[in-house]
Amino acid sequence: MTDTSPLVLVDGSSYLYRAFHAMSQADLRNSSGQPTGAVRGVISMLRRLQKDYPDSPIAVVFDAKGKTFRDEMFAEYKAQRPPMPDDLRSQIQPIHDIIDAMGLPRLVVDGVEADDVIGTLAAQAGAERPVVVSTGDKDMAQLVNDHVTLVNTMTDTRMDVAGVKEKFGIPPELIIDYLALMGDKVDNIPGVAGVGEKTALALLQALGGLKDIYQRLDEVPSLSIRGAKSLAKKLEDSRDAAMLSYELATIKCDVELEVSIAELIPKAPDNDALLALFSEMEFRSWVEELQGSEAATDVESSKPATATRYEVVTDAEVFHKWVERLAAAELFAFDTETTSLNYMQARVVGVSFAVEAGEAAYVPFGHDYIDAPDQLSEEEVLGALKPLLEDADCAKVGQNLKYDANVLANHGIALRGIADDTMLQSYVLNSTASRHDMDTLALKYLGETTVHYEDIAGKGAKQLSFNQIALEQAGPYAAEDADITLRLHQCLSPQLGAEKGLNEVYRNIELPLVPVLSRIERNGALISREMLGKQSLEIAEKLKELEQQAYEIAGGEFNLASPKQLGEILFERLEIPVVKKTPKGAPSTAEEVLVELAHDYPLPKVILDYRGLAKLKSTYTDKLPQLIDERTGRVHTSYHQAVAATGRLSSSDPNLQNIPIRSAEGRRIRKAFIAAEGYKILAADYSQIELRIMAHLSRDEGLIRAFKNGEDIHRATAAEVFGVAPEDVSDEQRRNAKAINFGLIYGMSAFGLARQLHIGRNEAQQYIDLYFERYPGVLRYMDDTRALAAEKGYVETLFGRRLHLPEINARNGQRRQAAERTAINAPMQGTAADIIKNAMIAVDRYLIDENPDAKMIMQVHDELVLEVAEGQLEQVQARVVELMSAAAELAIPLEVGVGSGNNWDEAH
Repeated sequence: MTDTSPLVLVDGSSYLYRAFHAMSQADLRNSSGQPTGAVRGVISMLRRLQKDYPDSPIAVVFDAKGKTFRDEMFAEYKAQRPPMPDDLRSQIQPIHDIIDAMGLPRLVVDGVEADDVIGTLAAQAGAERPVVVSTGDKDMAQLVNDHVTLVNTMTDTRMDVAGVKEKFGIPPELIIDYLALMGDKVDNIPGVAGVGEKTALALLQALGGLKDIYQRLDEVPSLSIRGAKSLAKKLEDSRDAAMLSYELATIKCDVELEVSIAELIPKAPDNDALLALFSEMEFRSWVEELQGSEAATDVESSKPATATRYEVVTDAEVFHKWVERLAAAELFAFDTETTSLNYMQARVVGVSFAVEAGEAAYVPFGHDYIDAPDQLSEEEVLGALKPLLEDADCAKVGQNLKYDANVLANHGIALRGIADDTMLQSYVLNSTASRHDMDTLALKYLGETTVHYEDIAGKGAKQLSFNQIALEQAGPYAAEDADITLRLHQCLSPQLGAEKGLNEVYRNIELPLVPVLSRIERNGALISREMLGKQSLEIAEKLKELEQQAYEIAGGEFNLASPKQLGEILFERLEIPVVKKTPKGAPSTAEEVLVELAHDYPLPKVILDYRGLAKLKSTYTDKLPQLIDERTGRVHTSYHQAVAATGRLSSSDPNLQNIPIRSAEGRRIRKAFIAAEGYKILAADYSQIELRIMAHLSRDEGLIRAFKNGEDIHRATAAEVFGVAPEDVSDEQRRNAKAINFGLIYGMSAFGLARQLHIGRNEAQQYIDLYFERYPGVLRYMDDTRALAAEKGYVETLFGRRLHLPEINARNGQRRQAAERTAINAPMQGTAADIIKNAMIAVDRYLIDENPDAKMIMQVHDELVLEVAEGQLEQVQARVVELMSAAAELAIPLEVGVGSGNNWDEAH
């Protein structure tokens, strides 16, 4: 270590929150359910700093618990900050323990914040030694000078004096003034009312610092700032607040510290302690790294030590040697690089593959940017690969191979031999543990930070398509995809194989479904552009009428899409009682609030009608015609297997799952899904499948008897609950029984049932008590399921799909109760998902084996939709019902409702 090496001061508290939120989507946890994302993020950042500054002392500074001098100065300081999330709080101690084991000094000083400790140490270093402050906090820019630089390892950016000027438009010495003028909502620093970033910047650039501005208030009205004439008064009215804000925003640089810079000397890492901590967190790559080098004296970069050999293949001889290797391999990883995410329009511009971990190749043939090097031809590459790709006995693994299968079909290649899909392996192992994209999985299972597409292609409107990316960047990126996929497969396969039930779900349901969904997607659905265009015009007229109704009720015009303006109209002008507030304290105008108010007030009802129609128009009647593929004349949705935690499929572009069917306008959209000439639409769906699954799971004699006797289950429930004969059940009693039947399987409480039925809570509780008295098996099932979920941390479907509940034992009551409700419902939703997937596989096999003139075109909830030649409708209908009915064996039979017509709506 030399005195000329920079002193590195890490804002641990800043990185703690940033890492937590950055990793929240991945929701990384170890096998015991302990959150680990923030730990990995913070420690990865420290390891990166150790690599970047190998000769520097590094100290990590955290905020102390309790109040600081700023709270004494202003009691409302940080008062609006929400409490620390439980998942973050539980990661603080492991982070501290790992930092200590790494041998890095860790500082926590009572009464001040981490910023103040860092500011003091930076001031003590003075001009004698350069200082690097590692933070993501903009407030720290005030510390920057000729000797102090900010670095942000999470965004890989640096800021010196010039960098501060470029980013903020002002030098570091005016940052405090800048913060004082505009305030800080996060820290509850008041600032000057009505002054935002642009106004604050304009004032500082024109007049100087805060004191200069207040000495020159008479010049403010003449400045070329929006609202300048009234700005001087705003500044005068907020003078005290501005001065207080200046004090609150100023980092204290004279804190009395018990440690000097000379004492910030890192110790040798305790590798035994690190090994134990990394093992507990299940950071596999770091564990392997430590185990592989007992003599290690420091922790290396967060990139794993796996050696990689990636090559870009543009030579025919080299390419054909790779083809020979692929043909001889037991399994190889395969990936395509394409011109578009739209699988119907995308063209392949190159392919990558890997046979052994750490070694991969990318073969480009469609990169057409200026001065692109010579590449092999598409005909030569795909021609040589086609026999392998179409060979069912040639095993391939990929990440979301359904997309690759669809794109290869554009080139006349039918992908077969899909042996494994890492996205689905991860999803079946734990659908809620993280997202299942390759980048997230690489970080979670391999400890590897991959190259992201945006890193090489850019973002937004200027983002390049893959054919425009230089091979120097495209090659390693594409080869890495194949390599990471193979390594993920090698990691995930043993884990999945060790779980018999999960492995059967993967092998028997999810993996066979991939080619089925690919065929459905490519079949597409025919829609009438003319019908939707007409409906859009009619909805536009209705929206104008609703707008006028809203103006008349409100007593004037306003923006119906503005929550703020709507809130002012509802709760100030019309004086409607406030039902609920937003997290920031404003009256809520969310849909659930408007639904409740609509029972007593006309304007909320009009707003709900307006919102519903506007969403229909923008999402469906306007958008669907734009999604029609010009070559096929059909819309082609994308089905997602690895999104919904319960196993349900979701879809996008268009989202077929959310077309409303209760409204007349929603049903009109279904009318636009039409059959081709000479064909009919056939729709087959399971009747009350989740209630039937509940009857099976609970083994309740009353429910089973009602289903076996073919009774109207809601009428039967009403008869049981209200103690009347089935024929005497009123419409209201049946409606209430239906709400109970469906509500309870979703874990609805008496409070929720009362709100839905618009009755008192006590009356709702009486209904629930009567229900359980008549159906005691259901109550036992619910109690047993909650207890089992709390013990195991998950519930299962009839087929063995596992649905993890990370918050089933949460200390927060609301989160725990939400997990308990999920525990009750998830086995039913998950089993229903498994059943419809089994049905799709069976129907697809029938369509291939017996080859009727029919094809599946959609799957929506518990429904399959086919397009069938008119002359074969009766035959196909009977076979589809037979196959769907046999998709699972329950204590009561599955019932399939079926219909047909010229359009989707008629088929119901």
